[in-house]
Amino acid sequence: MAAPSVPTVSLDDARALLAAGDALLEPALERAREITSGGKGIDDHQVLAERMAYAATEQRAAQEVIAFADRAAAEGRSNENQVQTAVAAVADLVRCLRDRLEPALDDLGLGEEVLEKALPADTRARLRACGSEALLREIGRHAIEARGRIEVPLDEMLEQVRDSVREFAENEVVPHAEHIHRNDADIPEAFITKMGELGYFGLSIPEEYGGHEMGNLAMILTTEELSRASLAGAGSLITRPEILSKALVAGGTEQQKQHWLPKLASGEVMVGVSVTEPDIGSDVAGVKCRATEGTVDGQAGWIINGPKAWCTFAGRADVLALLARTDPNPDSGAKGLSLFIAPKESFPGHEFDYSQPGGGRMVGKADATPGYRGMHSFTLNLENYFVPADHLVGESSGLGRGFYLQMGGFAAGRLQTGGRASGLAQAALEETAKYVVDRVQFAQAISDFGLTQYTLGRMAAKLQQARAITYAAAEAFDEDERKAGPLAAQAKLLACDIAVDVTQQGQLMHGGWGYAEEYPISRYVVDATVLPIFEGVKPILELKVVARNLLAA
Repeated sequence: MAAPSVPTVSLDDARALLAAGDALLEPALERAREITSGGKGIDDHQVLAERMAYAATEQRAAQEVIAFADRAAAEGRSNENQVQTAVAAVADLVRCLRDRLEPALDDLGLGEEVLEKALPADTRARLRACGSEALLREIGRHAIEARGRIEVPLDEMLEQVRDSVREFAENEVVPHAEHIHRNDADIPEAFITKMGELGYFGLSIPEEYGGHEMGNLAMILTTEELSRASLAGAGSLITRPEILSKALVAGGTEQQKQHWLPKLASGEVMVGVSVTEPDIGSDVAGVKCRATEGTVDGQAGWIINGPKAWCTFAGRADVLALLARTDPNPDSGAKGLSLFIAPKESFPGHEFDYSQPGGGRMVGKADATPGYRGMHSFTLNLENYFVPADHLVGESSGLGRGFYLQMGGFAAGRLQTGGRASGLAQAALEETAKYVVDRVQFAQAISDFGLTQYTLGRMAAKLQQARAITYAAAEAFDEDERKAGPLAAQAKLLACDIAVDVTQQGQLMHGGWGYAEEYPISRYVVDATVLPIFEGVKPILELKVVARNLLAA
């Protein structure tokens, strides 16, 4: 089937488009800051704030796509297809940014001249060329030839990490992935044992505490490859230990670090994170579950009472990172919360009822979900549940600091979710590329059709966007975790939407078989839908994290 000629594009084209995006975004941000009084009035202008948050995220992703491509070219690790994909990715992001901001020009008090100045005729022509059917079909043809295996160039050490984890995931996880999903089965203990032996749980834990401290990008690559094999069966296993580890490193006592971090790094202790409550979701500062000082059998500690919800992996977990209210005054808000390491026995299956010798009780029942099976997300109820005093993170100095320690852990969780989303999108691209080659309709493989090639090209470009901003956030975490939180939120925001988009496009390319459990793409679709929800549901992430940071600047 004849295809239009492919335009010649370069990273200079991408840079020109990035400059156009800046020229449109900057005056819009300036006006949004004025309208919201430096972010103080976000709730009075939520739709506008959401537009600004997402547009700024798209622009940041475009910037990181170019930076990544520039670095690869400088190090001699780039080729024409990678440049084409980067250019198409930037064009898509700038086009989306334009379409997002144009309807808000009147609300911002900006005229058409701002749009025309940012995107004059020659820039619009460049935008069309860099996002053309011909270019995306060429990218799609390459993706099909590679059977979807699109690997970005990395340095030797990181490529070894990626290849090693992929080998483990292919051999150990993939054979069990469909069984776990279809039966909502428990994650095999062999996964945890082998991942602990390979050091996957300790990638960002300092070496002095038993970790490997290879950096956050190595951790993201590990998460990505595990998620490519199974989001629920492997990709999320290292997230919960990571969240607790970050809290301990930031606020734990030295004794707590020495005791818990080596156990977390080895996988000896598995973690569930218990923050959400049945009537408390995104408003974490409103947590009501109470922790009261008390003594049981002569041991000082805390007695916890109240319900918790969406506590993933709570059954299998050996401990819960549990956020509870230690100041009984509800007006204390975030300052009245503390973070506990609540020990428990490990239970298989979908429900448990655990009684402590001193009379405390924890009851858990897994909520049925369409996807993300295997981890099992529990609703819990704690009745006079005893936690020793030295299990309060930071002990006396950690009293009232739980919210801030938990939010730091959530920032790390958002970063990991960007990796999980990228891995799931990669899996969908590979599965779709293989399917379109084998599927014959109207006497030819559907991979020969222009729309198929275009769709695969678009999927590849979207994946590049997700990876670029997520990898950039990982590197920013290595430099300064406190400052990197907003970028991690942006990576999570964009990458999760991309995972939903790419998996659904892959499903459509499968036709009717995309809806059958026989094909993994159906699992990828239902797994992807949870990504914009956990670690900060999308609207809250946009308004309370990304927009607040942008508009307060």
